[in-house]
Amino acid sequence: MTSPADPALPASDTDGGPVKPRGPKRWGVEPDWSKLPTTRRAPIVDDSPAWGTSSIDARQLMNLPVPDELAEADESSDDPDEAAVDETPAPESAPVEPEAVEPRIADVPVARQAPVEQAQDAPAQDEAGYDDPYKDVPYFDEPPGDPAWADEPHPADGAPAQRSSTRRPAGRASERPTVRPVPRTATSVVVGDDEDLRPEAEAALRRLVGRQDVVLRDDQWTAIDALVREHRRALVVQRTGWGKSAVYFVSTALLRARGAGPTIIISPLLALMRDQISAAERAGIRAATINSANVTEWDQIHAQIESGQIDVLLCSPERLNNPGFRDEVLPRLAADAGLVVIDEAHCVSDWGHDFRPDYRRIRTLLGELPTGIPVLATTATANSRVTQDVAEQLEVPGADGARAEVLVLRGGLDRESLHLSVLRLGDQPTRVAWLLEALRSVQGSGIVYCLTVSVAEQVAAQLKAAGIPVAAYTGRTDPTERESLEADLKANRVKALVATSALGMGFDKPDLGFVVHMGAPSSPIAYYQQVGRAGRAVDSALVVLLPGEEDRRIWEYFGSLAFPQEHQVRATLDALARGGTQSAPALETQVDLTRSRLEMMLKVLDVDGAVKRVKGGWESTGQGWSYDADRYARVEQARLAEQRTMLDYIATDGCRMAFLRATLDDPDLAPGTRCGRCDNCGGADVPAAPSTEHVSQARQAMDVPGVTIEPRKMWPSGMASLDVDLKGKIPESQQAAPGRAVARLDGLGWSQPLRELFAPSTPDGETPVHLRRAVVQVLDAWPAGKAVDGVVAIRSTTRPVLVQHLAHGLATYLGKPFVGTIGPAPAHEEPGRHDVNSAMRLASVEKRLVLELSPAAAAGLEGRALLLVDDLVGSGWTQAVAARLLRAAGARTVLPLVLAQR
Repeated sequence: MTSPADPALPASDTDGGPVKPRGPKRWGVEPDWSKLPTTRRAPIVDDSPAWGTSSIDARQLMNLPVPDELAEADESSDDPDEAAVDETPAPESAPVEPEAVEPRIADVPVARQAPVEQAQDAPAQDEAGYDDPYKDVPYFDEPPGDPAWADEPHPADGAPAQRSSTRRPAGRASERPTVRPVPRTATSVVVGDDEDLRPEAEAALRRLVGRQDVVLRDDQWTAIDALVREHRRALVVQRTGWGKSAVYFVSTALLRARGAGPTIIISPLLALMRDQISAAERAGIRAATINSANVTEWDQIHAQIESGQIDVLLCSPERLNNPGFRDEVLPRLAADAGLVVIDEAHCVSDWGHDFRPDYRRIRTLLGELPTGIPVLATTATANSRVTQDVAEQLEVPGADGARAEVLVLRGGLDRESLHLSVLRLGDQPTRVAWLLEALRSVQGSGIVYCLTVSVAEQVAAQLKAAGIPVAAYTGRTDPTERESLEADLKANRVKALVATSALGMGFDKPDLGFVVHMGAPSSPIAYYQQVGRAGRAVDSALVVLLPGEEDRRIWEYFGSLAFPQEHQVRATLDALARGGTQSAPALETQVDLTRSRLEMMLKVLDVDGAVKRVKGGWESTGQGWSYDADRYARVEQARLAEQRTMLDYIATDGCRMAFLRATLDDPDLAPGTRCGRCDNCGGADVPAAPSTEHVSQARQAMDVPGVTIEPRKMWPSGMASLDVDLKGKIPESQQAAPGRAVARLDGLGWSQPLRELFAPSTPDGETPVHLRRAVVQVLDAWPAGKAVDGVVAIRSTTRPVLVQHLAHGLATYLGKPFVGTIGPAPAHEEPGRHDVNSAMRLASVEKRLVLELSPAAAAGLEGRALLLVDDLVGSGWTQAVAARLLRAAGARTVLPLVLAQR
């Protein structure tokens, strides 16, 4: 349904039909400009609503809701704990508990076999990168349409797996005697009742930490003894820095010394694996990982596992369901594992702040373990409900059918080095100005967390332009570059990494001096996890939250990505039942879900037993499946409750550390506790509000509109099934040229007035004055855009006045003819859906759009360069199809120009 016609335009421009020629009968007939604002080419000095006129302050005249279609926050979870055991030194006369010191174990005897002569063939399938791309790559910062990770080759879907052409030396075999493990059953590692393991364990700990004055905490020893002597299952919920990793590394050393098989650590992030492997190597424990970053080493690692040369294998939860690994490698590991560790175990629980469907597969793994293999689950961010849920899942009966008894060890969550503050500042420029001044004065190096990739990149660029040594670290950062950036921060070569929560789990810098949040996470539990990066080996660390007015809209956007509705799930199951094994791209053409939501749903269905991942994609198991609407509703209510609690944390006048500890059900929290260190307790020394001059400078730096729109270059696969004859690469003769948008909706600066413009409550109307200025500024900085021969608009059925006014105004500004429009055919006037996957979006656009040009305008297209004007770009298919139509009609170049990019 179209919006009311714009009274400032002739009726023929808004009656839903083609634009009829008026004026001279020549190419690009001129419209009637009598009722449009005039254009001045000279610099504008007044406040009249002329093109190219406005002040950045005009943004503050608008006070409308932020749109629901906003950016995403990439949630994360906790990171590995160093081998540290305490942060408070004991009296000199008494042994102290270990601190954050690089581990060293040189003499722990570890059972090994001789090196194999040649790597054996092994399956080479893996998930991509982060090991859960949907969680790590922010939605609004993927290329239009498909998520960035969706186009990576996936060996399980038929892509060729890379093989290693050379083998590295087995490593460290010459440093210690080679011992062939004694053949054993899972219960053959027996420790006598009278054998005192603690001295050996503490000796291992001292070698791990590199100090002779450290002792195990009582709970650490309790967990180690239960794992090594009793082969129990244990859940350890302790604060960051407590020393959870010491439990599984010391346990591994003791078990391997007695001939046990390797330890399997299920770990959620590549960064986490890097730190854990480094710690294990320094400890004399041979560790390895199989993930998408070391594909060429998979064969070698598989062979080393079989030969007993690997003490610790780290793998992602996604890897557990990789067909080759699950069916060929995992059974051998499970049968002979010495210890299974589930790191960041809160991800197991759908009540947790960072639930991941792949973690639910761990239940299957536990159920298939032979009797007597100990299991350790660790986390720092679990309240009572999550703790109970994880413990119940650990109780899954083993292969013998006996239900395991779980030892739960929970400790206090206070972090005495953290000084928590919340600072409410007026707007984005003020927050950035405060950050700039704060980084110049605060000691040490740290992390600045942002909710979206765009904001992280913009903030980093602005800080670097001001001379602050920082770098952006996001889901879009290349894995190799991530390692380099982590090393730079650890070595204090940068003042800060401006990051999304891609830097959450796995980053270990004990002397991190500060954590600042530009925007609030949706959960106080997630917030506690992120601030836990700081202050692990320093007396005082600054923690500041700068909430933004856009935060809640970001949370709402992610809430919209909840588990799909039942009819969408049934459609997927029906498609698999009809078509057999199918890849996600093939399923996309049959289900109205985006790729990321489809992948997430398939993972849940896989865990539930309704589908199974196989080589080539997914297949139906034929098992019955019921839609648990009550469960999904409960989880949704829990999510909303966490958001309300986060708002309560921002607003509280009580102790902030006590608030976070209470949220996490800290068993050691006494009523009325005050930390004495936060802003509400009077113990936080926060840099002052920025000066007016610095705010003005930050505002000016943000007032630079313009982002590049990359054109579509490939059609989605499977379009024939949607009756669209498009496939493969888009010929260059049909492509759009790179275009421009004023800003992304999820960024800083001009993003705010654009979010206000596209809010559902904002009525259709002429282009606001301040945005006219921004569009002209973009055009002036874009030589190709100013060199066009004419202007074409994509006729909107939702904002017809806005788009027509924008296009006609730009034609006037450029002194070029307005050629006409491209719009929906009469049978397709209803707006197309944007919340569908790439293939369905293209099918809708391709069947909908037609040229609406006069004969004279169409005849004059040959060899012309055209500016293609629209309000928004999302998937990019509207611009791609429109460009294809125009170029087929003779246009030489088509350059898209839009107000906003989703």
